[in-house]
Amino acid sequence: MSEVTASRQATARPDGPAVPVWETWRPPDTRRLLQLALGALWLLDAILQYQDVMFTRSFSQSLAATAAGNPAVLARPIDWNAGLVGQHVVVLNAVFATVQLALGLGIAWRPTIRIALGASVGWALAVWWLGEGFGGVLTGTASPVTDAPGPVILYALLAVLLWPRDRAGPAPFTAARAVGAPAARALWLILWASLAYFALLPANRAPLALRDMITGMTAGEPSWLAAIMHGAARLLAQHGLAASVVLAVLLAAIAVGCYLPRPAAQATLILAILVAVAIWVIGQALGGILTGMSTDPGSGPLLALLALAYWPARAGQDADLAGQAAELARGH
Repeated sequence: MSEVTASRQATARPDGPAVPVWETWRPPDTRRLLQLALGALWLLDAILQYQDVMFTRSFSQSLAATAAGNPAVLARPIDWNAGLVGQHVVVLNAVFATVQLALGLGIAWRPTIRIALGASVGWALAVWWLGEGFGGVLTGTASPVTDAPGPVILYALLAVLLWPRDRAGPAPFTAARAVGAPAARALWLILWASLAYFALLPANRAPLALRDMITGMTAGEPSWLAAIMHGAARLLAQHGLAASVVLAVLLAAIAVGCYLPRPAAQATLILAILVAVAIWVIGQALGGILTGMSTDPGSGPLLALLALAYWPARAGQDADLAGQAAELARGH
């Protein structure tokens, strides 16, 4: 039963007087809270896209830069898109920002959530190619520290996992409700194992690789954040290989965590959130949102939100919404 269906059944009283809204309202369940968080991130993207600098050629130049290193057949559409945006940057950027605003509001409003989530998948895939150059995963330089596999593809993944539909039987965690536990676990494994692989790429395990990545993100950041990042960069100087191996081991442990018993799975999910926060602060400078030059908050918040979607459910938690709706429909 979907959340929208359950809500409609809960308020339907064909055999008696209408039930006031405040008597039928129930607190949102975990999936709905996660959907609202996803919608809030889309709204943040829209706000960042409405920044003044995005209405200048700097935006089109940043799009063109994502073509570097990609196969020519995939890079040409990126260059074409960047050129088009450069010619009509004010109009097209306003369209891009408004689309993201509509996606966030659509996810927040129950009657349009399916349309908004479906549209967000298509929009995310287009932006992943034409706006992020596939997150650099085809260039040999992708790094989990610097947004790989691309923040926007995580929006699409979350939209699929948080789809308002329930498969038969109880789900062990929220992300399994729509697609089933085997598929959800496989998606988790693929994502985090790929991050572990990226951490071990030659470009990322060079002695000064991580240091250079971190210091390269400090431009324009507030002094307090730049100080944190410079301190981390000094600790990692000349230890690129060791740091990459440690990071890869942590990411690999997170990847298999969803297949472990409940206590171990919870521990790996906590680890996933901590790693996501560390990457977001130290490697991504909070996604650059404090510089006025960023179009998204980075992959850190999305990875943390994803981890929450895999948190083991309490016994009977998945049946709560359906049970409450059925009780209200019977008039109890």
